Amino acid sequence: MPRPLGELEDAVMTRVWQWNRPVTVREVLEDLQQERSIAYTTVMTVMDNLHQKGWVRREVEGRAYRYTAVSTRAAYAAALMNEAWSRSDNPAAALVAFFGMMSPGQREALDDAIRIVQRDTPISAPPPAPPEEGAGGTGPEER
Repeated sequence: MPRPLGELEDAVMTRVWQWNRPVTVREVLEDLQQERSIAYTTVMTVMDNLHQKGWVRREVEGRAYRYTAVSTRAAYAAALMNEAWSRSDNPAAALVAFFGMMSPGQREALDDAIRIVQRDTPISAPPPAPPEEGAGGTGPEER
C-alpha cells in the first residue's frame, strides 16, 4: 500500500500524471513556480525521493534525468481507498458511510464503474449437473 503523498510530492506527481510523458526537474520547477516560490534543489530532492519510493522511474538524458510515473493517479487513489476500507472493523458500514458522502456525480461515476466491472468480469459457467442415475452413465464403482 502506498503511503499517502505529502503536499509537495502530490504537487509534483500531479504534473507528472497530467503531462503523461517523461519530465525533467526544470519543467516541474517552472510549472510549480507559477504557484509558489520554490528552489530547484527542493524539486530535485522531492523527485529523487519519489524515485526512491518507487513512484517514478528515471532515465539519464544528457546531464539531467527524465522522470516517468510508474502508475496512474487512478491506481494511487484506488490503493488509498482500498487501504482505508481494509482497516475498517466493519467494511460494509464504512462503504455505506463513504457512499453517503458522495455527490450525485460521484455516485454516477460509481454506477458506471460497477457496470464496467460487471461487463468485463466473465460469468463463470455453472458446474456440470451430476449424471442422473440409470441414464447410461457409469456408476460410482466404475469411475
